[in-house]
Parts: sequence; C-alpha cells; structure tokens
Amino acid sequence: MRVLFAGTPDVAVPSLQALIDSPHEVVAVLTQPDAPTGRGRRLRPSAVAQAAKEAGIPVLKPERIADAADDLRALEIDAAVVVAYGQLLRREVLEIPRHGWFNLHFSLLPAYRGAAPVQRAVQDGLTTTGLSIFLLDEGLDTGDVALTAECSIAPDETAGDLLDRLAVDGGAALVRVMDEIAAGHLTLTPQAADGVSHAAKLTAEDQTIDFTADAAAVSARIRAVAPKPGAFAYLGGQRHKLLGVGTDIAPDGMRLEPGGIGATKRAVFVGTGTGPIHLTRIGPPGKQAMNAADWARGARLDDASRLTTTPEASGEQA
Repeated sequence: MRVLFAGTPDVAVPSLQALIDSPHEVVAVLTQPDAPTGRGRRLRPSAVAQAAKEAGIPVLKPERIADAADDLRALEIDAAVVVAYGQLLRREVLEIPRHGWFNLHFSLLPAYRGAAPVQRAVQDGLTTTGLSIFLLDEGLDTGDVALTAECSIAPDETAGDLLDRLAVDGGAALVRVMDEIAAGHLTLTPQAADGVSHAAKLTAEDQTIDFTADAAAVSARIRAVAPKPGAFAYLGGQRHKLLGVGTDIAPDGMRLEPGGIGATKRAVFVGTGTGPIHLTRIGPPGKQAMNAADWARGARLDDASRLTTTPEASGEQA
C-alpha cells in the first residue's frame, strides 16, 4: 500500500523504520516544523524528519496540517499512520486516506487516553500495560481498535525504558495492521464503554517527591518521570535529579527517616514513609547524570544528609 507516516519525536522513529523495511511504500512523512533546540536555540528538524531524509522520503512540515491537505490528496494515500505527531486532525484531513489514519497509542485503550499514557501507568504502580492501534476519529483516542498487545512493567523500569520497548513493539504491530488492510481482512472493534481513564500531561508537581509517602509510591513517582523531565529533590539547598530506582534491599539495621540518605560501597538508599528504597541514578546540580553509588562517594554524606521537597526544608537556601 501507499502509506503516509505522521510523527515527530524519537519514539516515532522505530515505527517509521519498520514501515520503510516492510513491503509497503512510505510515500511521504508528515512532521512538525523545525524547532529551536540546544543552547544556541538553532532550528533543527525533528527526529522523524531526519530519519525520513536519510531514507530519501519526502517530508512535509506544515504549521497547520490543514494547509497541507491538497498536498496529501495528491499523494493518493491508501492509509496513514500516526505516532506522536503533535497536531489534531480534523475531518477534512481524516477523510483523505482511502482506509483512514491509524494511530499507535501506548496503552490498552480505553485506559489512559491522552498525552502521557506510559508515564501515568508507571506512576500509578501498574505491573501491566500495552499498546493499541486504532482508527482515528475526531475524539480523543476514541476510535475503533485494530490491535492491542499487552506487556509487563518491571519493578525498576522507568517510563523512558518502557516507552523504548513499546516503540519497537509498536512498529512491528503497525506493519501487521497495514498487512491486514492490504489483504482485506482487518477487523475493527469499538472501544469498551467502561474502563476509561485519562493520562494528562506531566506537570512540575509530578516531578516533586514526597518522601513521607510509602516506598512503592515514591519509587513509582521517580520512575514515571525518568529520564525526562526527571524527579527532583534538594540536598544542602541544591536541586538534584532522581533518575532511577532499583530493587536492592537496604542492609539490616539501616534505619532512615523520610528523605534520609544511607550509602554502602555499592548502593544508595533513601528513606520513605514505609522503608528505604534503592536509588540507582542521580543528576547532581550542574553535572551529567551518574550512577548513584559513584555520586555518593564524592558527595560527603553524613548521618544528617537528607533529601527534601524544598531547598528551605534542607536547611539552606538554594
């Protein structure tokens, strides 16, 4: 089939590559306009635009997708695939491909409709999630489902790691759906009316850690926003990013108040409302993220060292 691919960030690239490697023809890529990035704020193409360029595929970058409607009609598209494109599609555009637009969403719909399904699933402490491919309509992730696939969430898995896994699995699933459309035997199933939940965008509040909460909740909150934007806490008035949680158990006899830090030669632990958790990765102020045990060896920790929600609570001003 002649397929249009619409996507923008890194997480969409595995799906684009899977379609390029499939028997179907990716006739064009639709992506967001170049955006300023880095310290110099230079305009740079999206990850999807760069991948398309390397593959020799034409790229469209309209400010408004409606402005590209005529260009899309001229492509004579059989089906379109959407992975984290970043613009809403109106009816005028939805009607262009012969078989419609198929969106890869990183949850088991109708659960976690919205912008941050992976992060919210981790934050809520789920042990299982998955992906869905559905036919886009004008609602928010409400269209009929073509395929779902379930996967487990490891107890130390960050949202970033989970998203990377789902992105690869999603690429293969999209090719399977395109194959079924081409063969004329795709089955669509309406989403269930119950079990609906919404995954709102992450906010600054999601990055803050309340160490008086129970260990499972603290762990889930840290992992949900890692590696970006990252959870944070203050030590000695300075903001540190908390970027990973492991499954090691604190040594017998280690008693830590909420936020209190304990370190062995190989591991770092922080106290919560119900017991210590294992911190594996930390981003100190002004430095690259590093292994937490390596950080601890140079951090001059003592029995009073404590991570807090605000710089004032740590005993010093930032």
